[in-house]
Amino acid sequence: MANVELKPARVFEQFAKINQIPRPSKHEEQMIAYLQKFAEERGLAVKVDKTGNVLISKPATKGMEKVPTVVLQSHMDMVCDKLVDVDFDFHKDAIQTYVDGEWLHAKGTTLGADDGIGVAYELALLDSDDIEHGPIECLFTRDEETGLTGAFGLEAGFMTGKYLINLDSEDEGQIFVSCAGGNSTTATFRFDREQAPEGCFFMEASLKGLVGGHSGDDINKKRANAIKLLARFLYAEQAKMDLRLSRWNSGKMHNAIPRDGKVLFAVPSDRKEEVKADWNIFSAAVEDEFHVTDTAMVWHLESAAAAPVLPKQVSHNVILALQAVDNGPLVNCQDEALAYMVETSSNVASVQTEEHTLTVVSSQRSNVMSNLTNMTHTVRACFELAGAEVVVDDSYPAWKMNPKSELVNVAVEQYRKLFGKEPQVLGIHAGLECGLFSEKYPDLDMISFGPTLRYVHTPDECLLIPTVQMVWDHLLAVLKNID
Repeated sequence: MANVELKPARVFEQFAKINQIPRPSKHEEQMIAYLQKFAEERGLAVKVDKTGNVLISKPATKGMEKVPTVVLQSHMDMVCDKLVDVDFDFHKDAIQTYVDGEWLHAKGTTLGADDGIGVAYELALLDSDDIEHGPIECLFTRDEETGLTGAFGLEAGFMTGKYLINLDSEDEGQIFVSCAGGNSTTATFRFDREQAPEGCFFMEASLKGLVGGHSGDDINKKRANAIKLLARFLYAEQAKMDLRLSRWNSGKMHNAIPRDGKVLFAVPSDRKEEVKADWNIFSAAVEDEFHVTDTAMVWHLESAAAAPVLPKQVSHNVILALQAVDNGPLVNCQDEALAYMVETSSNVASVQTEEHTLTVVSSQRSNVMSNLTNMTHTVRACFELAGAEVVVDDSYPAWKMNPKSELVNVAVEQYRKLFGKEPQVLGIHAGLECGLFSEKYPDLDMISFGPTLRYVHTPDECLLIPTVQMVWDHLLAVLKNID
């Protein structure tokens, strides 16, 4: 398949420059400095708040001075994930991209289009002198991916616009008007290790090759969760024999469905062949179970060197909790206008083992705040019953749909004129910063849209190139016709 041309060139040029700048979540200093310099070189007003959010203002073009100010918003950080065999330092190295057909990819890492492409749209607009628009404010928030730190820290009055267009959505042709709220629930098991009982045989089970994905956007796609699969196997074996955990590491990001994992455990030596047989049977059954969504699972079980283990009761409780805890889409929206959408979900995102702790991070989401509270309590209770210390943080509110939105009407009308078809006006189960903006700016009229992305938060992340032009055309039409 022939590669397509990168259009609009001005947007892709900005995206290429952004991808030379390291910008892991919570480490956006270089990006902040770049944005300040970008504005100063063009004579544009720029300010940075105490949290690190950047606002660049551009006056209206001639004849549009009386148009209400529009805020364009994206986040400057990116999820940093890579293939296990790729040598890459996200704090130093530039993202390497390539084109395959109509898709833009990165070489073995996340692409950074979430939300670098949104940043690129804003910079392309700020850099232009041939686009009609009213007064615009370009807001670049920091640390969206690991706590919405920028949106939480944004102060009332930092921006002044009547309208806000969030450029952090992932399906062209969809205009989002609502999003889920969420919590992060961290359960910590504490222990002193001990020597394994005599006559134990150590084994390491590993699983990789799962599709994974975003724990909001992709939770309804029925993809496999590596932690839950390993828990299923360990639970079944523990029910038959004295199984002791030594180490369990799986998942990296709090907002991603885990794609791989490894568990080191001990079983009685005389049961090792039984475990191997069970592993083969279990893996074949799971591959059949997920034959539509996860077609490249790689299972491996091998003998391993002996190591200190968790106390029996702690080991037992960890496995019980990870078998029992809710995971996946749980309730669909009751609101008729959003009935197609997952309302409430939970995702077990990571398990990490240290010398004296095993920590499980999960995230809960809902478009109904009372159901978010209930689901978080359910997950918390599961881990508390297992003896873990539980902390709930990184909470953010839902963004409620505004049925009288003027901005939605303009965006729908302009999309229809441009492309001769109706866009979808939707809610999204992922969390957007719009929820936090609505708390501090209750009269702000907001929408969210963007080009098509796939496999975000994974090394398979890719951007559908033709949709970048479509979103650019749509954005400019909205800016030209808003009043």
